[in-house]
Amino acid sequence: MHELLKDTPGIQKLLLGNEAITRGALEAGVDVATTYPGTPSSEIADTFSKIARQATHEQIDPGFYFEYSINEKVALEVAAAASVCGLRSLTCMKHVGLNVASDTFMTYLYVGCKGGHIIVSADDPYCHSSQNEQDNRYFALFGSAPMLEPSTPDEAKEMTRIGFDLSEELRLPVLMRTTTRLNHARGPVLLKPMTKPRRKGRFEKNPLLVTVPSTARAQHPVLLEKMERAEKISEKSPFNSIIKIGTPKDVGIIASGVSVTYAHEVAKVMNLDVSLLKLGMTHPIPRKLCEKFLNSCSQVLVVEELEPILENQLKALAYDLGSDVKIFGKSSGHFSRLYEYTPELVAQAYAKLFKMKSPYPKPVQSTLKLPSRPPSLCPGCPHRATYYAVRKAAPKETVYPTDIGCYTLGKEKPLETADLLFCMGSNAGTASGLAVATDQKVVSFMGDSTFFHSGIPPIINAVHHNHDVVITILDNRTTAMTGHQPHPGTEFDGMGRPAKMLLVEDVVKGLGVQHLEVVNPNNIKATTEAFKRALDFKGTAVVVSKSPCILLELERKRKAGEKKSVYTIDQKECKRCKTCIGRFGCPAQFYGEDGSVNIDPTQCNGCGNCAEICPFHAIHVVGD
Repeated sequence: MHELLKDTPGIQKLLLGNEAITRGALEAGVDVATTYPGTPSSEIADTFSKIARQATHEQIDPGFYFEYSINEKVALEVAAAASVCGLRSLTCMKHVGLNVASDTFMTYLYVGCKGGHIIVSADDPYCHSSQNEQDNRYFALFGSAPMLEPSTPDEAKEMTRIGFDLSEELRLPVLMRTTTRLNHARGPVLLKPMTKPRRKGRFEKNPLLVTVPSTARAQHPVLLEKMERAEKISEKSPFNSIIKIGTPKDVGIIASGVSVTYAHEVAKVMNLDVSLLKLGMTHPIPRKLCEKFLNSCSQVLVVEELEPILENQLKALAYDLGSDVKIFGKSSGHFSRLYEYTPELVAQAYAKLFKMKSPYPKPVQSTLKLPSRPPSLCPGCPHRATYYAVRKAAPKETVYPTDIGCYTLGKEKPLETADLLFCMGSNAGTASGLAVATDQKVVSFMGDSTFFHSGIPPIINAVHHNHDVVITILDNRTTAMTGHQPHPGTEFDGMGRPAKMLLVEDVVKGLGVQHLEVVNPNNIKATTEAFKRALDFKGTAVVVSKSPCILLELERKRKAGEKKSVYTIDQKECKRCKTCIGRFGCPAQFYGEDGSVNIDPTQCNGCGNCAEICPFHAIHVVGD
């Protein structure tokens, strides 16, 4: 049995924030958990999957159902339906995933739930692994959803556990907004008793569950009434509290989420005498508690990452009160709306407010120019071979719309096969627009998981309108970048059970695509010819470039006892034309001090593509 499935109350464990959320759901007796993987939320679902797969292997019931859904919208719908039937459900996703699920999310709040439902949105200040740093607290305000913001892994576990009760009391799904630093921080977590899941729900028919206009008009005031009740709960929530630091005078700090830990720690380090209003249930804000706090202060500093959501609400509240309290934050220049906060940054704001020196020394900036180390495709990645073949086949002015995944790394030199990117699934849609707007050739790229997620509708659109584009599906049989999660093109599901494997090319055929080719990118010559034919075709052409992720292939070889080939360069045969390092760009290759090109045997994964493209046949397997 997995450690997190054991009923061991009173035990303290060191858990990742994401693992703590999973444990909190298990303690609450969660029945259904769904997701589409996305950093920084991935480990929540991966932990559910790990527990479920271990249980499947041991032929025991994990007590819950889990799935990696095809996308975030479907994930929310699966869990919402279970919740409507009275089961406890959890859905997790990265922040941009809620954009995909927002159509369901907005109306789901009108319908409401029966069993508790936690929706985790993991925001990513500083865009560590994302295409933007949107603040999803706006979704709580936009849709009228109760919202929780944990500040530590232990609080994340408790908020998840208690959040199910809150959801059932209000009959509303609860949005839990986390940020990268909380998701990926480890901290001590006190375990509580496990609750038995309900396992089987029942759907009770109710006309109000069908949101036609008359129903929506009837349900909207119900939603607003629920939020009034939510505000009363927020006033008494154990997650909202006033913390006294030193001997508080008339200056206060208000913070939420992970910023609470920075605000608290730095105030103690700087020996400040302040009160800290810690807000954990941040929508609706506890107006009476905030009024009491504002009335006790002459000045207040608001510490919150990204948008000034609390700051604006507190200013409106102070205006309504006729209070002359001065509220500082982003509008006063103490903080920025950009990026992730740090204790040093909070200390600078404190120093400005309290007119004192920050205890954190400014780091000395080196005058040395360090080489940049951008992320790159792995040695042996089949995507590199595809990109190389495309560049050989396509004319110079070809435009390359791309998508979210490992293949985004084709942006880097020397491949440079990424020119336009908006979001998951946007490659084929933007390819069509480019074909309409220009006379340039267009070749787009998406992965197999993205194809199933949101790549199919734009292909249908391209076929229907006969857009002259080449759409490439890089099929490596996994969701690679977020940790090799399964998708509808794999043989097993997230619980480790055999699953129906859908072939990308079969689906593409069904979409009416007239020109379809399936290639092995490791045969670069044949792949190049396939792309030439696709570019010559007038209309929508699809190339499925099919080869497993090199990391999965290496794992297969290890399990099968097969030896990995390692390549080397015969310096007597090498003419230093730089085709391998200058145009193919495998990170296993490097220049020697004498200008020679070499292969690092510790990095070579033995794909052999460099040997195929070498015009002088100077590259071969070590020992041959």
